[in-house]
Amino acid sequence: MTNTKRFDRAILGSTNMSVCRLGLSASYRPGDRAIRYAIGQGVDYFFGYGFDTQLVRVLREEFGTRREKYILATGAYNLIIGYPNLRRTLEKRLRQFRTDYIDVFQFLGVMKEKEMPPKVVEELVRFREEGKVRAIGLSCHDRNLVGRLAADGVMDVVMMRYNAAHRGAERDIFPHLEKHNPGVVSYTATRWTALTRRPKGWPKGAMIPNAGMCYRFVLSNPHVHVCLTAPSNQRQLEENLTALQQGPLNEEETHFMQEFGDAVYARHKYFM
Repeated sequence: MTNTKRFDRAILGSTNMSVCRLGLSASYRPGDRAIRYAIGQGVDYFFGYGFDTQLVRVLREEFGTRREKYILATGAYNLIIGYPNLRRTLEKRLRQFRTDYIDVFQFLGVMKEKEMPPKVVEELVRFREEGKVRAIGLSCHDRNLVGRLAADGVMDVVMMRYNAAHRGAERDIFPHLEKHNPGVVSYTATRWTALTRRPKGWPKGAMIPNAGMCYRFVLSNPHVHVCLTAPSNQRQLEENLTALQQGPLNEEETHFMQEFGDAVYARHKYFM
């Protein structure tokens, strides 16, 4: 539910944060120069793990005088076995990025509903009440769980996989967003590059999407506020950023991406 007519910017759901619709993760270490280039191109939503030292270094410098211009999303990973220390992670991220608050703090890597006990939500809410976090959220592979949490208004922001090969969110998540309007962040627009390679059975010589087209597919869905990109160098970043200038896919392009996505899914569905 993008609250703007612009293709390149949106309001992050009910958080009222204005964001560039292409967000940056530096987990593949694209370099300080590439991160600064992204900032120069208007990118202002950054997802950081803490170990991505290039992003930490650049944002520390930027936060010194322009903290309010950037949206920092981070979080604590679900340990699967055992409950993570959310507060310790939060305090560590505050120190790492040298900031007084985190814009979006998430519980990451949730695979099943039992991995999201009530105490997780209670602690996240406490962080928000303390002013150390502006919005709370989760990253989850269980689409039905995300859909229920969205319908109940539990999370300010939800992050999940969505691309031309994985369109289940259109059925399981997006129809549940209207009442509470959480921010929606997606990742792996290229399905870890599979959507930019010819799958077995795809006609030789037939068109294959480039990364920019994959990002345009995701961003053409009005429910997605931010699509994360994780380039490994500036060249990849520049290619991905062209999606913002090219705008939404037309009907023919959308149909092509769906058809190609189905071919990729049929080939890789057991490895995704």
